[in-house]
Amino acid sequence: MALIVAASVLFLDQLTKFLATKYLSFNQSLPLVKGVLYLSLVHNRGAAFGMLKGLNIFFILAALAAITLIYLNLRKLGWRRIAITTASLSLILAGALGNLIDRLAFGYVIDFIDLRIWPVFNVADSAITIGALLWAFSIIKARK
Repeated sequence: MALIVAASVLFLDQLTKFLATKYLSFNQSLPLVKGVLYLSLVHNRGAAFGMLKGLNIFFILAALAAITLIYLNLRKLGWRRIAITTASLSLILAGALGNLIDRLAFGYVIDFIDLRIWPVFNVADSAITIGALLWAFSIIKARK
C-alpha cells in the first residue's frame, strides 16, 4: 500500500508540474478563485520559501539521504502495513522524489500553486507537509 501511495502522489506531482509548464509562462499568474487561489509558474532554486538559493547540490544530497532513510524505514515497517506512520513516510518519500526529479532535471523545483498568503508551492511540497504532520501525530499518539 505504501508503494501505491508514494507512486500515485509522485505521478500526480510530475503530471501537474508538466501541465503547469506546458500551459503557463514563467512568472505568469492565472486566477482560479480570484483573491484566493492562483496558478503561478515559478522556479524555486532554493529550499522552502526560496531560502538558501545556490545550494542545489546540498538539496540533492539531502533528498537522497532522506529518501534512503525513509525507504529503509518503510521496509522495516512493512510495505503492506497500513498505518499513520507508513502513510506519512510514503507521502514524504513521494514529495522528496518529486522535488529531487526537478532538481536533477532542471536545477530548480517547479512551483505553481499560489495562495497569495504563502509562498508558491507544488504537490510534492504539500505531500511533504501533510506527511510531516501525520508523522508528528503518530509520534504523539505512540507516546500516549
